[in-house]
Amino acid sequence: MLVFYKERLVFLSVPKTGTTAYQTALRDRADIVISDPPELKHAPVYRYNRFFRPMFEKVCHADMDTLAVMREPVSWLGSWYRYRRRPFMQGKENSTHDLSFDDFVEAYVKGEPPGFARVGSQAKFLEPRPNGTRVTHLFRYEEPDRLHAFLEDRLAMKIDTARENVSPEMPLSLSKGIEAKLRRKCAEEFDLYDSIG
Repeated sequence: MLVFYKERLVFLSVPKTGTTAYQTALRDRADIVISDPPELKHAPVYRYNRFFRPMFEKVCHADMDTLAVMREPVSWLGSWYRYRRRPFMQGKENSTHDLSFDDFVEAYVKGEPPGFARVGSQAKFLEPRPNGTRVTHLFRYEEPDRLHAFLEDRLAMKIDTARENVSPEMPLSLSKGIEAKLRRKCAEEFDLYDSIG
């Protein structure tokens, strides 16, 4: 999470959406940088609303905009699958080394997914709260130029990012049946992604 107080902007870090690169590029410009622990670095809207928003409102009397990035849902799951196939994950409980991508996604859509497929939900991360707290500016991971332009304009600076924390490259595809099941059981993920203007 990055906080730019003067610009009244909080950059929420959805896992597996390239936010580590922005954190590196902007950490010296940000007023607050939360890079650890992961539960705070990757604080979803509900955690931001409960802990951080009241601090800004009550202590600073400031209304903050929030910004986040969402990745196309199949690509997002593919990134998690590849991330958990890194060499040092071999033999660990959350490893995906002995699984196909279909197996991983099939496990993900279960009511109680096993540990290796327990990666959360982008839609849940970004879910608006009953009090109206929501992501003010939502960008697609696949359209980095729009996010880049927004940040350069809002922060009045040039930004250079490098790829970081990248999952190993490998071709991935889902069988039609598994993709149909994912789209049916996780429709809110696809609906939210499709709604991004």
